[in-house]
Order: sequence, then C-alpha cells, then structure tokens
Amino acid sequence: MSNKKYDIEDRLVKLAANAILFCKDLPQDFTGQYYGNQLLRSCGSSALNFGEAQGTNTSRDYIHKASICLKELKESRVNLKILNEVDYGTDLRRTDLLDEIEQLIRIIATIIKNKK
Repeated sequence: MSNKKYDIEDRLVKLAANAILFCKDLPQDFTGQYYGNQLLRSCGSSALNFGEAQGTNTSRDYIHKASICLKELKESRVNLKILNEVDYGTDLRRTDLLDEIEQLIRIIATIIKNKK
C-alpha cells in the first residue's frame, strides 16, 4: 500500500512540475500571469499537502491534509477550464494537465472516502 501512496505523491510532484512548464509558455499579459500564478500555487499546494498527509499521526489529520490536496486539485481543474475557454497555453499540455488532474481527483477522493 505504501508504494501506491508514493506513486500518488510522485504523480502530484510531476503535476506541479508540468504546471510550471505549462505556465512558462503562457502569454505574459495580466490574464496569463494571474491564472498562471494561481495554477502554480494550487498544483504545488496539492503536492505539498499530500506530502504532509504522509507524515500525519491520525486518520483525522490525514483526511484533513488529503482534503486540502483535493480542494487544490479541484481549483486547478477550474483554472485550466477557464484557460481552455480563452485558448491560453499549449492545447496538448493543457489537455494533459487536465486529464491528470481529473484522475488524481478521483484517486484522492477515493482515498479520503476509504479512510473515513
């Protein structure tokens, strides 16, 4: 089971890294900077909070940190949907990010559900 946790952690870290690469290519206007910065924070926060969840002592603490991770992933998803509507960023990279976020949301939600 612990290998799966680290696999998820690795996927979240890779998601944050891919968000960095995606945001580097966004237009440097107000919109690109605003949504890019927001996406960097939410993707990075999801990875960091999941990492913190691994070190918790109780199921309640784990669920709390994993829930924050889930919230940040959902924020990232909405951000990418907005960027998709205005065709900001590389289509393929944006689509890949959105797909990975959708998968991670389902995984983290299932983990939380099973911990309750």
